Amino acid sequence: MVADQAALDAVIAAFAAGTGPVAVDAERASGYRYGQRAYLIQLRRAGAGTALIDPIACPELAPLGEALAEAEWVVHAATQDLPCLAEVGMRPQRLFDTELAGRIAGFARVGLGPMTENVLGYSLAKEHSAVDWSTRPLPEPWLRYAALDVEVLVELRDALEAELTGQGKLEWALEEFASIAAAPRPAPRVDPWRRTSGLHKIRRRRQLAAVRELWQARDRAAQERDVSPGRVLSDAAIVAAALAMPVNLPALQAVAGFGPRAHRRQLEQWLAALDRARAIPEAQLPPAAAPHEGPPPPRAWAEKDPVAAARLTGAKAAVTQLAEQLKLPAENLITPDLVRRVSWEPPADLGTPAVGAALRALGARHWQVDLVAPVVAAAFAEAVTAT
Repeated sequence: MVADQAALDAVIAAFAAGTGPVAVDAERASGYRYGQRAYLIQLRRAGAGTALIDPIACPELAPLGEALAEAEWVVHAATQDLPCLAEVGMRPQRLFDTELAGRIAGFARVGLGPMTENVLGYSLAKEHSAVDWSTRPLPEPWLRYAALDVEVLVELRDALEAELTGQGKLEWALEEFASIAAAPRPAPRVDPWRRTSGLHKIRRRRQLAAVRELWQARDRAAQERDVSPGRVLSDAAIVAAALAMPVNLPALQAVAGFGPRAHRRQLEQWLAALDRARAIPEAQLPPAAAPHEGPPPPRAWAEKDPVAAARLTGAKAAVTQLAEQLKLPAENLITPDLVRRVSWEPPADLGTPAVGAALRALGARHWQVDLVAPVVAAAFAEAVTAT
């Protein structure tokens, strides 16, 4: 493991002098630690070999990122790893995402193991995929496992590039990769507590407030202790407490997830969260549904706007059929949200150029517009005729 400045300087020099693409991977400690920071970064490049970097001991890796600025990064499932790499100063200018390449090429299973086996004929060991990568020192078998994730990544990239070229899809994939590399860091999620598993069981706004207060209290505790929130209090326990709304410690202990072994101080902080929810004025309670931009849920379209519902039904069917013909997932052909938005608020002119411009304005890539706009425009015209 590279865990000091001298070793890191040597790696930077070696990888700057290397040639060709650089394979990049990161290991997080999801389920163990708070947040999604990287606890191990793996690199491999021709002429430089493989490096395993400890980003906790070496938290400032911008010089390494600068040394790799001209190289194409090969990453599997880039949207998962790029945020934690950006936190330490590493951002690609050019990218090849082997998972996304597999999707566009039409592979049914696009995990790194299945892709490596199907495309290259190698079987990757995956026995350490769910370990706690914040462990120090990292055991030698874990390090070997981590190194394997970048060992054949460039070879996989080359094979997928040939496959995409043969299918006439390489330019589609390259445009997708460029979009991912250029994308800004995502904005913080609005009302993240609404992602609590089991929230659909909650019917009353006061109970929603209890979920929010418990979730926020759990998040603060998890951040202070640097542990995964689920290890502090489960989602199921939060929902159960919100449904029961216990008013004292014995009643809280009777709720599933708050058993007799819970520390009294912990129980008191959960009860305090419930008390805060009880004290919120009615007018300040959270709304039953999350605020959102864009069209209403599709299930309401038939009543609100039957013509829009017909447009959406036709557009979805057309996109699905086209995706099957092209042998790629419909959600990669065009984001479903874009289809909903353009179906709800279509351009005044329903011809292909206007529909294409509307999709492009919503964020669709050029290759997607070229393929999708004609079939969506035809579906819109058919919906108008039918209604």
